[in-house]
Amino acid sequence: MSQYEPLRQPNSVAEKRPTPPPQPDFFMPAMPPLGLIHKLETKWWEYRRRRQFRQRFMPLLAKDDHMLEDMNHRRDDILWASRLPLKEDAEQTLEKRRASRKAAQRR
Repeated sequence: MSQYEPLRQPNSVAEKRPTPPPQPDFFMPAMPPLGLIHKLETKWWEYRRRRQFRQRFMPLLAKDDHMLEDMNHRRDDILWASRLPLKEDAEQTLEKRRASRKAAQRR
């Protein structure tokens, strides 16, 4: 273990979307609405992911373009990802866009 180990943050990409609950074979009268609970979990997860994106990437807009380029980001990409609908994971789509731009540069 290195001296920098405590400073590392957990990888947020490993956090996966909530999976739907298994459907029971029979329903009891006092059973909670599983579909509703799953939908609420998913909405909460999407909200948290967008909040994490804003906390991590929006402060980068205060930097100049050369510094953003050194960090392998572009201002227009960050602004584009911030306007995506809540259902899309902004960090993952930003990563895909960055990878496709990098692949196009190699050609």
